[in-house]
Amino acid sequence: MTIDRSETRSIARDAEITATFDTARTWIRDGRAHVPLPGSGGTWERWSRLLELAREDLPAARIVEAHLDAVAILAELAEPDAASVDSGDLWAVWAAEPPTPRVVATPASRGWTLDGTKAWCSAASFATHALLTAEADAASGPRLFRVDLRDAGVTPEARTWASAGMAATDTGEVSFAGVPALTVGGPTAYLERAGFWHGGIGVACCWWGGAQGLIDLMSERLRKRGSDLAESHLGACIAWDTVVTGALRAAASDVDAAPHDVPSARRRALALRSLIDRACTDVITRFGRAFGASPFATDAGAAQRIADLQVYVRQSHAESDEAALARFVLDECPPFERERTP
Repeated sequence: MTIDRSETRSIARDAEITATFDTARTWIRDGRAHVPLPGSGGTWERWSRLLELAREDLPAARIVEAHLDAVAILAELAEPDAASVDSGDLWAVWAAEPPTPRVVATPASRGWTLDGTKAWCSAASFATHALLTAEADAASGPRLFRVDLRDAGVTPEARTWASAGMAATDTGEVSFAGVPALTVGGPTAYLERAGFWHGGIGVACCWWGGAQGLIDLMSERLRKRGSDLAESHLGACIAWDTVVTGALRAAASDVDAAPHDVPSARRRALALRSLIDRACTDVITRFGRAFGASPFATDAGAAQRIADLQVYVRQSHAESDEAALARFVLDECPPFERERTP
């Protein structure tokens, strides 16, 4: 008898995806994902909860972070009667804008209709609603819309995700055919608000929570069998954790002090995401240097955590964002004046 290994892997992945969304829904239903809005005075409570959830289950935290981001966006941009989220809803935010494929929004008698295919849609088969960007006006760029994903014109495409990393987030393409949608905010409001940048730090909190999970695994292994070399790598990771956690706590205080300051929010988010990207990369490297190939090859839990974090942290735009940070500082800040000597 021939065993269809591809079918076996598909069944296993489906089970993994279902378990991840069960966890995410449980966190939302049981209140673990009930956190203050960014800039409301409880930003550190919000971010520390994201750290906690991602430390426990990074893919599930990725889903919850998007849901919480959608709630925050609606609270900031939507009309009061359109900002509510029902307890059984699971929201996604689909705002990636690759050259292709695209979604086009067309004015209709009541609102808009969406047609086309959206890429990089997490929770593609599980979310009940989404905030997504679509082409509405060539002059102003993509605009943000809210859509009920239970509409008959919404079709999640067949899964093509190749990596084991973040496979449980059910990320793929979703097609739209005449799907009703409503605008959220003005034509350029989504990208021009401080909350866009606050949300970017929320994503980075999940990255670091995933790294904290790896640091926990390092600690567990070294309690059983230590070595000076491995302990030096753990010490470096603990130092990273002290720096990153302190930076996030300070940033949360700054956000609460000036929640609508867009220039400060942008600079803060670009800098913190760069810091956390580099810290995560170093933790992954040090985990491998501390223990060699063994956990990658024989410890399914460790291998999955590493793969998840490697994929997720690449949501950072790395050097592109660092160049943007440099340009922002050069444009917005006065030049350093060299002291003149007679």
